[in-house]
Amino acid sequence: MIKKSLKQAILINIGAFLLVFILETLSNLFFRDNFDTSFSFYVHGLNYTVMIMGFIWLNHFVLIPYFLDKKRYFAYGILLIGSMLIFSYLRTKNWSGTSKIFFFLLYTTGAGMAVFFLRRNMIIQKKNEEKEKLQKEMELNYLKEQVNPHFLFNSLNSIYSLSRQQSPETSDVVMQLSELMRYQLESSKKDTVLLKEELEFIENYLLIEEKRLSKRCTIEFLIKGDVLELSIAPMLLIPFVENAVKHGAQSTNEQSTIDISITIKNTTLYVCVVNSKPNMVATSKREGMGLENVRRRLNLLYPNSHVLEIDDMEKLYRVNLSIDLTASVLKNS
Repeated sequence: MIKKSLKQAILINIGAFLLVFILETLSNLFFRDNFDTSFSFYVHGLNYTVMIMGFIWLNHFVLIPYFLDKKRYFAYGILLIGSMLIFSYLRTKNWSGTSKIFFFLLYTTGAGMAVFFLRRNMIIQKKNEEKEKLQKEMELNYLKEQVNPHFLFNSLNSIYSLSRQQSPETSDVVMQLSELMRYQLESSKKDTVLLKEELEFIENYLLIEEKRLSKRCTIEFLIKGDVLELSIAPMLLIPFVENAVKHGAQSTNEQSTIDISITIKNTTLYVCVVNSKPNMVATSKREGMGLENVRRRLNLLYPNSHVLEIDDMEKLYRVNLSIDLTASVLKNS
């Protein structure tokens, strides 16, 4: 995806460069006799093209993303005008001819910015349409699978077993299951939920699984850092946890382990999920539709602001995920 976007950006800029060169050449055809040779005529057009495109690239790839997009409007205006003056002076080598080049750059920059923002709006609109389509698909899937029958039956069996033993934990497990079902129903209607709520959902899920798996699985769930008021797309982390349970402890009667650590540093979320692998699934394919959907959602909701690494080792399966929670496209839609 990144290589394709980079290739497309390079082709667009090459095309823009050639277009500016052609227009510059055509605009000077009436003055061709003022040049000694055809070579000097084309070199003159090439010099102007390099100057125009150089300034456009400086504006698009440096000034706009690092100043205008970050709402540093005053700094952007000063740097834009200053850059125009510097480019103009370097072209004329004297201040008397600078004004002509300055207004020429002002005109070309305005036209270039109009094209730039038009293209950006088209890209954002396309992403928003894809996000809305994905959201509708998610809502449909939630309506169809809001209650996972397999998980529900296992949880009910655990509750039944605890009740037969007259365990004091029975009421807690019932409450946890109720909270899980409520969260699934409510979160499916939202674009984002509080990170605190997402982590509480995972904790309740693990508590029930821990009861169901009895003593043959050791589960560790650790949270470091302050969640503050950070938000995250709903049900984004649970597939990694479900995957660890399904392909680790649930697939064997051997003693197994699941270690989950959540770390929050400033506005970046770090998630590490590690589970032991029983011998009988050591060579099985681990990544199903669940993880593939998570990859798709991450690429769509947190483009260029997340890193997902999956290590499928002989005895362990590890997932490392980092997300800048302030970079979600949901905040810009």
